[in-house]
Amino acid sequence: MNSELDLFSDSSTPEKRVAELRQLIDHHNRLYYTQAEPEISDADYDKLYRELEDLEKAHPELADLNSPTQRVGSTPNSAFTQVSHPVPMLSIDDVFELKDSPEPKAELISFYERLQKNLGRKDIAVTLEPKIDGVAVSLYYENGALKYAATRGDGTMGDDITQNVRTIHSLPLSLRPTIAHSSRKYIVPSILEVRGEIFMPNSAFAAMNEERDEQGLPTFANPRNATAGTVKQLDSRIVATRPLAFLAHGLGAYDGEELGSEHDFHELLDTLSIPRNQPIRIAKNLEELLLGIDFFRNHRHEIDHATDGVVIKVLDRKERETLGFTSRAPRWAAAFKFLPEQQETTLKSISVQVGRTGVLTPVAELEPVLISGSTVSRATLHNQDEIEKKGIYLGARVLIEKAGEIIPAIVKVIDPDPSAKPFSLYDSVDGKCPSCQAPITREEGFVAWRCTNFECPAQATTAITHFASRKALDIDSMGETVAEALVRHGYATSPLDLFSLTENLLANLNLGTEESPRRFGEKNAAKVLASLSSARGKPLHKWLYAMGIRHLGESAAKELSRLHRQLSDLSTSPVLAELISDTRADAKKKNPELEPFAITGDVGPAVAESVLSFFRSPAGEHTLRKLADLGIDPVSDNYAPKPAEAPKLPLSGKTFVITGTLSQDRSYFKDLIEKNGGKVSGSVSKKTNYLLAGESAGSKFDKATQLGVVILSEDALADLLA
Repeated sequence: MNSELDLFSDSSTPEKRVAELRQLIDHHNRLYYTQAEPEISDADYDKLYRELEDLEKAHPELADLNSPTQRVGSTPNSAFTQVSHPVPMLSIDDVFELKDSPEPKAELISFYERLQKNLGRKDIAVTLEPKIDGVAVSLYYENGALKYAATRGDGTMGDDITQNVRTIHSLPLSLRPTIAHSSRKYIVPSILEVRGEIFMPNSAFAAMNEERDEQGLPTFANPRNATAGTVKQLDSRIVATRPLAFLAHGLGAYDGEELGSEHDFHELLDTLSIPRNQPIRIAKNLEELLLGIDFFRNHRHEIDHATDGVVIKVLDRKERETLGFTSRAPRWAAAFKFLPEQQETTLKSISVQVGRTGVLTPVAELEPVLISGSTVSRATLHNQDEIEKKGIYLGARVLIEKAGEIIPAIVKVIDPDPSAKPFSLYDSVDGKCPSCQAPITREEGFVAWRCTNFECPAQATTAITHFASRKALDIDSMGETVAEALVRHGYATSPLDLFSLTENLLANLNLGTEESPRRFGEKNAAKVLASLSSARGKPLHKWLYAMGIRHLGESAAKELSRLHRQLSDLSTSPVLAELISDTRADAKKKNPELEPFAITGDVGPAVAESVLSFFRSPAGEHTLRKLADLGIDPVSDNYAPKPAEAPKLPLSGKTFVITGTLSQDRSYFKDLIEKNGGKVSGSVSKKTNYLLAGESAGSKFDKATQLGVVILSEDALADLLA
């Protein structure tokens, strides 16, 4: 192994060997993920990694969150906690390339002229670097160890995403100076807050989408959206499977050797092996700045991440201090945004796709054209309103661009034909879902056409995953991967098909591919079947939520369960029918027919109409018949349609908020409170009666204290119930 780290070989104790292995693995991670220059084989790397895992298991007292073995992700968080940025995390002002202007770079020139005026001289050195289209993040290192990572948030407070950031292999979790990158010897700063962007490299994003497509999983629209969704995942094990990367570009809180210029900052990052944004160009005057902008325009497609512009910063850090800040951005920096590239082509046809939530999306099939470094042959048309607004018709000559350099979009029709009729999505599918042939609907006030069939095959994976989720029927071991495999192999086209599965079929279910099979196994199969058996007896509100009916969330399902004795009552519900007709007559007058039911705002006319429409539709009738065949008719566990006639419960009329770590999962206490007549809210307000607080209660505890809300322990809650 040709490495300076080979010199460190004192492994006479487990503690020393663990330290040695962590340093070796960090070193090889940097070579592999950052420099693309591995110096050992995968097998040798795996050998080191397994040795470290074994030692950490044998000696739990040596556990360290910054160990390379912790990058695989951990169990899900219930929510993100908030982190206060020690130095405000400001954004950068945009300056735009102007369209149809004699000087497209006029805004950039004005920015540079302001620098000249405020610094009192003509030539001001600035750096230029590609603008990364990712998610802004702050990494806070204390004495060389990553203490936390946080999103920008509102610039003052951000979400703590440390668990997710630990999964990014290119990021060092512990800082050690290397001699290869520095002209001087740096000492690791006692405090180093690095600002940068988390993103997905274009090549890795394409490979991930290709793999998901081969597995029958939904693909992501673009790297930016995929990154944003991944960073906010509550389960870091999922994050660990996504190809996230990080590049540093700025400095926050800092306690270390003086950094006189941006050069010094970049040298420090290189020395500590923190990946940084590149390439960097220096412009010493306005002429070089304008030439630098053209350089990045011409070479931006060679960069392996999405970029739609160039970030310009004053080179000298003392001059930055002189220039200062506005309330939201530094005066010494700007982001120059390129105009999106545009090309003309012909709209050959329009296909209609059914999404995983039942929304029908029209997609333009185009004559292939090269734009922003790639060939484009398709573009989303979003919805019927967008088509009509732009007057899009088959055979039209259209101007397309890549919005944010990623998503192809039609800007306008060129030389439109007045006699041409805009494309009609409804007519093109004859009013039926292309996937299941059920009728499609468009709700009042919404632009999307939608298939509302609970058993639509196009929605099968999403419907099954939701049906089995913890808040719904809680089918153990039935996650998205299993649901997708069942749909892909033709074993399930709707959630109710789960009740027909056998142990043999489930045990032999292939979750992988033909080339790399992965068997589900007998133990997991037994868990699924046991959960399905238990689900038959789950209360009405769980079943209503599990069915994924439009507008019907958890709270609305609970309220419907209070108003109806069993599921089969919903399709003929006089209460829901009255809710709809009452609104249509005069929403301001109280309805004497509805007043005794004291219906909460969770169930309004939109929910009532959505529920009745579903159960009275052919798809809903088929669902009820299938449930009857299975012998399932869920019953309410909180039936009390007229509160005045119901016995008073211990917590009736009281609003609770739950926070902190408790002896049971929060859902347990939520159910307990609601079964005893109370209501659970997500945020503390003047209307909150009680805060149920466990350990590490955080900001909700502070707010409750300020507002004088009664704070309960678990024992105090038990006393209330008694």
